[in-house]
Amino acid sequence: MNPQHTLKEKYDIITKAALNESSRNPLKIVKDLMDLDCVNIHGPEHHFIDGAAFLAAFNNSGGNIDLSACLLELASRASAMPGAMCGYWGICGSVASVGAALSIIHKTGPLSTDDFYKDHMEYTSGVIREMSKIGGARCCKRNAFLSLLYAARFVREKYGIIMEEEKPVCTYSAKNKQCLGVNCPFHS
Repeated sequence: MNPQHTLKEKYDIITKAALNESSRNPLKIVKDLMDLDCVNIHGPEHHFIDGAAFLAAFNNSGGNIDLSACLLELASRASAMPGAMCGYWGICGSVASVGAALSIIHKTGPLSTDDFYKDHMEYTSGVIREMSKIGGARCCKRNAFLSLLYAARFVREKYGIIMEEEKPVCTYSAKNKQCLGVNCPFHS
């Protein structure tokens, strides 16, 4: 890994990789993106990766979006999210990333009055509830898996977008000093 990569450079590398994904499985895509050399075990790049994986899977599953434009907008929004949001703000960056992706897909904003506005709040509150049952310490991998599994079910039920789903097995625990081990639902 090149420690000299700026966050923007990381986003550019991640964007290029996401645009080349053909899978309909957001978990496979996110693992591919997490395995890029520029990605740390934890860090604010995950605030972009998770939404990017979701957008790519959504697009590949028949969602009618301009993936390149959506990734560009997501990068802009993700760059405003500080690191360690989970501990300092009480909201996981992965959830915010996928929530942002949903709002980009549906073109919602703070003044929207349609059902998409409510749906996005339903998604974020639901996945945060699931994360709260597990607790901390932080784990960008665990929370990405939770967020994307929940998102795949959510868009299937709400919008009829069928993504491939699988429960991943974590291969990152040896690199994570704060790993919850057997208390993590993805621990091998």
